[in-house]
Amino acid sequence: MSSIGTLCVGALMALVVADVLGRNFFNAPITGVSEIAARTIVAIVFLQVAAAIQQKRLTRADFLVRRFERSSPRFVCLLEIIFALTGAVVFALILWASWPKLIDAWYGSEFFGVQGVFTIPTAPFRAITVFGCAVASLSAFYRVYDEIRSFRSQTS
Repeated sequence: MSSIGTLCVGALMALVVADVLGRNFFNAPITGVSEIAARTIVAIVFLQVAAAIQQKRLTRADFLVRRFERSSPRFVCLLEIIFALTGAVVFALILWASWPKLIDAWYGSEFFGVQGVFTIPTAPFRAITVFGCAVASLSAFYRVYDEIRSFRSQTS
């Protein structure tokens, strides 16, 4: 998923560069770039968030964790457990809130853009959000399990 997200970043960069070149040199911008970019950025985040969770790279105060790690590794394990549990719940809640919107977009043939100029279906982007949240929540639960194992090994 993270690799697909990275490929999407490259494709989005190429699209934006092509739009800028077309706009400035040929007076012919690519229609729909802003709509595609807006939805693709969200999709990229949800494609890559599970990998960020597994690599402990989600936004946090790392300097504080490192300071505690020297003095009390068990406390850091507890912090990581709380952080991962919170993440699992948050992504599960986003999944819960996004699921009905995916169903509505799928059955309602929802599109975004300007009708008659440029439209693109919403359902694939909503599906990426739902799938990304599901995997991120599972990934966070796995981090909880891994941190509990680490905590137990430090007590022996």
